[in-house]
Amino acid sequence: MCDSVVVVGDGRVLLAKNSDRDCNEAQLLEWHPAAAHAPATGVRCTWVEIPQVPRTHAILISRPFWMWGAEMGANAAGVAIGNEAVFTTESYAETGLTGMDLVRLALERAATAAEAVSVVTDLLERHGQGGGCGHERRAFTYHSSFLIADPTEAWVLETAGRKWAVEQIRSGTRSISNGLTIPAFAAAHSDRMRTTVSACRVRRELTSRAATRDPTIAGLFAALRSHGEGRWPHYSPVNGGMAAPCMHAAGLVTASQTTASWVSDLRSGGEAIHWATATAAPRTSLFKPFRVTQPVPLGPPATDRFDERCLWWRHERLHRVALRDPARAMPLFAAERDRTEREWLAELPATESALAAGDALLARWTVALAGAARVDVRPAWVRHHWRVRDRRAGIWPRRDWRARRRLSFCRRRWRAGAGGGANRGPGGEPRIGEGIPGRLNRARGRGGRSPELDRPADAPDSDGA
Repeated sequence: MCDSVVVVGDGRVLLAKNSDRDCNEAQLLEWHPAAAHAPATGVRCTWVEIPQVPRTHAILISRPFWMWGAEMGANAAGVAIGNEAVFTTESYAETGLTGMDLVRLALERAATAAEAVSVVTDLLERHGQGGGCGHERRAFTYHSSFLIADPTEAWVLETAGRKWAVEQIRSGTRSISNGLTIPAFAAAHSDRMRTTVSACRVRRELTSRAATRDPTIAGLFAALRSHGEGRWPHYSPVNGGMAAPCMHAAGLVTASQTTASWVSDLRSGGEAIHWATATAAPRTSLFKPFRVTQPVPLGPPATDRFDERCLWWRHERLHRVALRDPARAMPLFAAERDRTEREWLAELPATESALAAGDALLARWTVALAGAARVDVRPAWVRHHWRVRDRRAGIWPRRDWRARRRLSFCRRRWRAGAGGGANRGPGGEPRIGEGIPGRLNRARGRGGRSPELDRPADAPDSDGA
């Protein structure tokens, strides 16, 4: 699930997107230089190979680590694109180009937004779209819509199988989400049930209203950070926090988490600046400036396993603790986050300097949050969802999980005994030696010292997600 919004002005266009995917599905921010290609060569996309073109543009993209294609990106010619999953009544092909493949192919091949529309529709008609698009559930598939912009105009392109419709935006604000929006095309092809479950209409209204109210880069940062009508996430048992642009997993039917955020500033006659988090959850992230023509090292590629060397995963230790009790956690660093972004917008820093400053702030904020959110206020099903993903990723040492479970069990039993129940003697005294000390000793381990005391300071306590 995703949200994209564009603001078309006079000689300047802003395009913003939140990419919402599975919790551990890290996204890579990466550069690819312009290149010439030999005749009769092919390009291997996520699931299929297609003929390559003679020349491709330099691109900067944000892509799920396991895919060839991109969720969003821009090229050196000043074209920026974001795509959305949409659910239609057309059949879903077992293989083909994914919507993410089409984003990257259009950026590599088009010099204007109108050319990008032509690239996508031509590839769609020739090769079709299809194949698995999910990380946890690889068979999860969908069709795509696109918001395509350059410094002078923007286009909405919506698809259903190999069918498509377009709408040109010459001025003003336009938002898309996980449902078809071009009226006649939507009436003919929309899958109403899946579209409703995605809560896309609610999110589209929120991003459109926010961008209209404040059509600036800072205003789009705020739009992508929105939790809707409330200040903090609201979780539905059906779809989790899917009713807000800054999306947080998880629901019992469907679950998505914002895993990357992006704002492109496209200007006629000037170099485009692309503000990207390169991390999940824009509410806990800094937007940093990037340029297509100036690659910078970002460390080894992230995967779905925790890696301290990767910015995306370093930020997850902050993000996942903050989510437990955002009302207590966010005030510890939100003001400094906003002040830093205002300074960068007023005086644009070099990308390397912004990354270094952002990394130092991230480290400090992570330490500050270590003891702030000691109780997880989220619903039980949300806590369970995140516990499972945390263990899969290995974000906290495994032995700490076992120690916390044992100690939590013993504490519950001890509280029950201290309350005057079955673990009390005839005179009301605790039954020393019956049940509780034995379990407590086993929780402490053979050496008599609790493993809980040895856990790192930055790991969450027994109520953690």
